[in-house]
Amino acid sequence: MASFLLKDVRIFDGQDTSEQGHVLVEDGKISKVSSSPINYAGTTYSKPGHTVLPGLIDVHVHCDGGNEVALPQSLRLGVTTVCDMGNEWPNIQKLFKQREGGDCADLKTTSFPATVDNGWPIPIILAHSSDEKTLAEVATYPKLVTAEDGRKYVQDRVEENVDYIKLMHESGRVMGAEFNKPTLELQRAVIEEAHKSGLMVVAHATCLDDTLEILEAGADGLTHCFIDQKPDQKVIAAYKKNNAHCNPTLSAMGSGTEEGKKTQEKFAHDPRVQHLIGQSGREQMCKCMSFAKRTGASFEHAFETVRQLKAAGIEILCGSDAAGPAVGTGYGLTMHQELSLFVNACGFTPAEALRSATAAPAKRFNFSDRGQIKEGLRADLVLIEGNPMEDIDRTLDLRGVWTAGVLCSAYRDSL
Repeated sequence: MASFLLKDVRIFDGQDTSEQGHVLVEDGKISKVSSSPINYAGTTYSKPGHTVLPGLIDVHVHCDGGNEVALPQSLRLGVTTVCDMGNEWPNIQKLFKQREGGDCADLKTTSFPATVDNGWPIPIILAHSSDEKTLAEVATYPKLVTAEDGRKYVQDRVEENVDYIKLMHESGRVMGAEFNKPTLELQRAVIEEAHKSGLMVVAHATCLDDTLEILEAGADGLTHCFIDQKPDQKVIAAYKKNNAHCNPTLSAMGSGTEEGKKTQEKFAHDPRVQHLIGQSGREQMCKCMSFAKRTGASFEHAFETVRQLKAAGIEILCGSDAAGPAVGTGYGLTMHQELSLFVNACGFTPAEALRSATAAPAKRFNFSDRGQIKEGLRADLVLIEGNPMEDIDRTLDLRGVWTAGVLCSAYRDSL
């Protein structure tokens, strides 16, 4: 296991900032954090003027089809943990095997989401592709009907040792469509069974009414921010009632309305990332999903909702919704866009934004071994040249990324 000393750096530990500090990593874990010099005879990196952060945690990706780009590209861009929010179990196993080979972000999963026949995301998957492989994969999705189906679904996920449960509560309204939506009886059964097993439940919803319904059913968090209406006090109260969190996926919503295209292009063409993302990834970032272009939905509704939720003390978590078919997103890169939007559109300080991608998700998802620079935790670390606490744009000045103390190969010649 890797051991090294990172010294003379600014430290953002996931909560607070120390202007001068030292971090000792031994056997893949953080063994000491100190403002005083640490005596160590092994590999040492002295980096004055640099900032070390906990590895970023992206609480929302889809590694569709066992996407071989997702884990290594996320890591290269400073994301050391990704949370897959819906995938076929055989593809998750394929990703676990890829992770074992190294140079990959760590993977958390829900396996199959709780789906119903002709409900989200099945119509969208089939609209993108109806080849034999896709049809075979969709055939394996749960087609839940009764409360008992819901309880059995959770029990099956527990056997797969998943990290959380994902609900789909999508009417299709924001897309000008109409999809089958699970009954509230079914959703409550899934939530109750998951809670009995100690699993958190997060839910997809993109319109205000769907959001209110699933929060009333007991969801612990939302994996999107609605964009069909302005926020009102009902939604603030619903989040507070459950102590639920919000992962707004602002970048994905902006791709849906096309209002985010200019920002997507800015990040895709940033000269600092050209060696970290391939040509196809850059091209994908410059396209838009456009699912809400003609339905009256607005990017600003999401911004205002996040502002109001934050002001009310609701936990906001950073996640990209990056996926192969989700044009306008990029594994790893969209997290930096999301951090920028939190600061520049939603009133976060840079430290608050960085907490939403490190300590906050680790606490909410009960990932107790990561998310902070703290003795005894995994050495998931990101080294930035400059001070992102003064300018969030500096998060792309990446100079080193470690997962469990192992340096990502993209940085072996740059330290």
